[in-house]
Amino acid sequence: MSIIRWLPPLAAATCLASPAAAGPLTYDQALKQALADAPGLKAARLQVQAARAALPAAGALPDPRLTAGVDNFPVSGPNAGRFGADFMTMTKVGVMQNVPNGGRRRAAVQGAQAAISQADAEREAAVRAVKVGAALAWIDLAYAERRLAVLDEVLKTLTPLWDAQPSGVAAGRLRPGQALAPTQARAALEDRRSELIAAVGRARAELTRWTGEIAPEVAGDPPHYVIDETALHASLEQNPTLLASRALAERAEAEVASARAAKRPDWSWEVAYARRDPMFGDMVSAGVTLSLPIFASTRQDPLIAARSAEASKALAQREDAHRTLAAQLDGDLADHVAHHEQWRRVLDTVLPAAQDRAALETQSYAAGRASLADVLDAMTAFADAKLSALEREAMVMRDGARIVLTYGSVQ
Repeated sequence: MSIIRWLPPLAAATCLASPAAAGPLTYDQALKQALADAPGLKAARLQVQAARAALPAAGALPDPRLTAGVDNFPVSGPNAGRFGADFMTMTKVGVMQNVPNGGRRRAAVQGAQAAISQADAEREAAVRAVKVGAALAWIDLAYAERRLAVLDEVLKTLTPLWDAQPSGVAAGRLRPGQALAPTQARAALEDRRSELIAAVGRARAELTRWTGEIAPEVAGDPPHYVIDETALHASLEQNPTLLASRALAERAEAEVASARAAKRPDWSWEVAYARRDPMFGDMVSAGVTLSLPIFASTRQDPLIAARSAEASKALAQREDAHRTLAAQLDGDLADHVAHHEQWRRVLDTVLPAAQDRAALETQSYAAGRASLADVLDAMTAFADAKLSALEREAMVMRDGARIVLTYGSVQ
C-alpha cells in the first residue's frame, strides 16, 4: 500500500474541529451550574444577609436598664440593722435609658451601610471567581480532550510506518542508525499522550470542583468573547475589587465620624419609684445625666487622629487597588494580543508549511528520493503543528473568558 494514502487520513483526523462530545455540560450550562452549586457563593450570600440584618440595629438606642435597691438603710445608731425602724429607709425600683448623641448614631448607621456595600462587593467578587474558575476548567477539559483525540489518531496513523522501520533496515534501504530517530519520536509522542491524559484528569477534577458534577463531560462549542479594551477600562470602576476597597474607606470614615462625635456629650435619663413607711408616703425620683468630654486633648483627640490616619490609609489602598487592577488588565490584554498572534501564525504559516512538507516528503518517498525516516519526521512535525495550534487556540479562549469575566461589567 502506498504511503501517500496515509497523509489525507492524518490531515482529516487531526483537524482543528472538535470531536463529537457526549457530555451533558455546555459552556453556558457549566457556568450556570457552578453559580447554583458553589459553596463559596452560599457563604458570600449569607454574609450579605448578615450585614443587611444588622442594619436596623445600627443607630438604635441601647437597651434600657432596670434598677432596684434600698436607700437610706441604717447601719449605725439605735435603728442600725432594722429595715422598718427608720422612716427614711425605702425600697426603690426604676428605669434608666442611655442616649448616645446623634453623631454617634449616624456614624453607626453609616458603618452598617458600608458593611453591606462591602459584603455585596465580596459576593460579586465570589461570583466572578466562580465564573472564571468554571470557565477555565471547561475550556481546559474541552481542549485537552481535543488534543488527546488528535494525538491518538496520529499514533494510530503512524504506527504502520513505525512498524515498517525494521523491514527497511533488513532490506538495506535504511542504515541501522536511521531506525533510532523514529523510535525516539514515537516515545516523545507517547510521553505527550501521558501528559494529555493527566491534563484531562486535572481539568475534569477542576470542573467537578466548580459544578459539583461527578466525572463531567463537555459538549458544544467553546466561548468566543469579544475583547473591547475601551469598555473594559470603563467598567473598572464597578469592579468588585474596587467596590470592596471603596466600602472599606466608607467604614473608615464612619469610624472617624464616631470618634469626632465622642467630643459631644451623651446623656441618660432615669425615673425611679421609692416605697417607704406608709406613715410618710412613697416617692418618685427623676433625673438626667450628661457626660462631660472636657479632656479631649488626652482622650478624644488622639482617637480622632488615629481613625483619621486609618481613613487616609484606606483611601490610599483604594487608589493602589485601582492602579493594580488597571495594570493587570493592560498586562492581560497585552498577553492576549500576543497569544492571538501566535495562534494565527501557527494556523497561517507553521501548519500549512508542515502539511506541505509532509506531502512533499511522501511524494519523494514514493519516487525513491526520500527515506521512510524522512517521511516519519515530516509527518510527526505536521502532527506536532496541529497539536500546537490547538494549544494556542486554548490559550486565546482562556484569555477571552478570563479577561471578560474578571474585568467586564456585571452584564
